[in-house]
Amino acid sequence: MKQALYHQFTTNKRAGKKSFAVLIDPDKVDNVKIEQLIRLGTEAKVDYFFVGGSLVISTHLDECIRQIKADCKIPVVLFPGSPSQVSKYADALLYLSLISGRNPELLIGQHVISAPFVKNSGLEIMPTGYMVIDGGAPTTVSYISNATPIPADKNEIAMCTAMAGEMLGMKLIYMDAGSGAKRPITETMIEKVAASIEIPMIIGGGITEPEKAYRNCKAGADVIVVGNAIEKDPSLIKEIGAAVHSAPVNA
Repeated sequence: MKQALYHQFTTNKRAGKKSFAVLIDPDKVDNVKIEQLIRLGTEAKVDYFFVGGSLVISTHLDECIRQIKADCKIPVVLFPGSPSQVSKYADALLYLSLISGRNPELLIGQHVISAPFVKNSGLEIMPTGYMVIDGGAPTTVSYISNATPIPADKNEIAMCTAMAGEMLGMKLIYMDAGSGAKRPITETMIEKVAASIEIPMIIGGGITEPEKAYRNCKAGADVIVVGNAIEKDPSLIKEIGAAVHSAPVNA
């Protein structure tokens, strides 16, 4: 099984190097927008493009990824909202298990359905413990998953959930406040979770300014993901990228 990108994730974590991922929802971009994101991402030395969304109703997932791959060397990682969001043109797939919820379909059910296709896709598969944290606004993922987010002030629940995910064999932990969150995940929660696990941790949702991205990195985030804010203001790529990459090593 391929492990090139996961090796990069773990190597960066050991070195204390922080990474920045731009999340692209295929439903919200056209070819011109993708070209702009590729140009800005290349200039800002973006580490990864995450592609996907809670609902992808367009039919150009493959086209979107192929355009990115043709125009830059930034790795493309699928961030799927359903088993149908798989493309052989990407580099890797976050194989998400919603460990913060109690919906068996998103813990294992949909994985059983998608397993043969995923296995034959040729993608690098990265088992990921996905944790939705209450960001102060209803999110598509919460509605679709029929799962209650972890309360924003329940640091111990988040910590124990991440620990359980790691011990169950997850290779990554992804904590997400959701697209358009009013409240991003607190640094206190990030710090406590980071101190309790050894695998890389991804943080997303509600990050709208460089300073917040920087503070998240100092608290222990290994990868910062920004999508909604960049959809509204693509110029943030450069500012947030600089903030993430300037975070102190081994902060």
